[in-house]
Amino acid sequence: MVEAKKPNKAGRMGMPEQPATVRKNNFDEVALGYSKEQAMAEASRCIQCRVPRCVEGCPVNINIPAFIKFIAEGKTEEAAEKIFETNLLPAICGRVCPQETQCEELCVLGKKGEPIAIGRLERYAADDVRKSGKSCKIGDGSDKSSGCKAAPTKKKVAVIGSGPAGLTAAADLAKMGYDVTMMESLHLPGGVLTYGIPSFRLPKDIVANEINDVLDLGVTLKTDYVVGRIKTLDEIADEYDAVFLGTGAGLPNFMGIEGENLNGVYSANEFLTRVNLMKAYQEGSNTMIKKGKRVVVVGGGNVAMDAARSALRLGADKVTIVYRRSDTELPARREEIEHAKHEGIDFCFLSNPTKIIGDYGDGTPQNRKFDVKAVECIKMELGEPDASGRRSPVPVKGSEFLIDADVVIIAIGTSPNPLIYRGASGVDQTKYGTVVVNDQLQTTKPNVFAGGDVVTGAATVISAMGAGKKAAKEIDEFLKNK
Repeated sequence: MVEAKKPNKAGRMGMPEQPATVRKNNFDEVALGYSKEQAMAEASRCIQCRVPRCVEGCPVNINIPAFIKFIAEGKTEEAAEKIFETNLLPAICGRVCPQETQCEELCVLGKKGEPIAIGRLERYAADDVRKSGKSCKIGDGSDKSSGCKAAPTKKKVAVIGSGPAGLTAAADLAKMGYDVTMMESLHLPGGVLTYGIPSFRLPKDIVANEINDVLDLGVTLKTDYVVGRIKTLDEIADEYDAVFLGTGAGLPNFMGIEGENLNGVYSANEFLTRVNLMKAYQEGSNTMIKKGKRVVVVGGGNVAMDAARSALRLGADKVTIVYRRSDTELPARREEIEHAKHEGIDFCFLSNPTKIIGDYGDGTPQNRKFDVKAVECIKMELGEPDASGRRSPVPVKGSEFLIDADVVIIAIGTSPNPLIYRGASGVDQTKYGTVVVNDQLQTTKPNVFAGGDVVTGAATVISAMGAGKKAAKEIDEFLKNK
């Protein structure tokens, strides 16, 4: 069953998707993509600006007007080839990047109506060319083909981490002629694309296909390779001419409240890793997960939405997102918020947990339990703006209340894993655990560069990709000058 979409009043083509009543019971992709006719109709809305500001909003500098023009003309392969010139992960970006605050936000049509659906068109081009059996190396290997590599340089570069930043840096460096080895601590590559984002938003075969495109450029992949244990960063920096550190921010943050050690309390990272990487929702999975009936998710970002919607699909009767500010301040993508609401997820705004209450049985050794029973919250009100520009939440004295729960998922942000600093002399870090870099993304260790969440803290897929692309360029300049 498909919920059909037509152009809205502003003319923007809606995206066909599974109805909420159906999709909340499965892990299949929600958004189903444009047909050729829908894509051409949406692309035809583009007025081909002489100064395309949309490109300014793209962290990887895709020639947006050019690929959209090809789609409007029915030339999907040419559109895909144009995208692949600067982005080897378009099917991923078209699904999970926040285009509404980047390229689409700068679209001229958005001033009086709705912008061109740039992300959806990018997804269409990538999906359509994949279905036809093509890959990123479209064409005959001429200079305009993204699959064409420069002559080998005989220099080696290590890329630590295979998430969006690492994949982008590895691809660009390989095309520049470097011998690239990508090191991943988990048993599958992809980083947050594989372990973090659920398949109903980002199918894992899409991730695998686009990772294979990167590997096809000659990139060597080492999985189950934990830097800081197998080899230190110092040892790798001595072995390779340059190193790119793209390890992301995989260390979960907790609130430090009573009860966070009870059975049934998860970090969003652990919960989503069990669901996405280890397929806990499938029969016969080798990983266990507590499928709660009354689930509370703490946080308001995309990760909180992913955790809540995953818990619903695992069989929860009620899922409640607790967020300390109002609906207006929710940092998640509006599309993900609306999907969550349509699927029946409750939102408890202007509230914050103060403790997690446990069920300890009757206290006897035979019947002792340490399970989640409820979450105590306090109501909040918005005060003066904080450093982010959002009004700070202030507790309302005496307003405590309870929410029944048997599973609690904490989704309040992540930090870089400190393991990477073990045996990493000369690499400075901030008080937040992120890596210190200069404008060239060079760390305080000269041949080590870093980018993505390990530098900025948890951010978006496309911003990490932009950092990977910039780092590849800076590493190339560094090695040439060296």
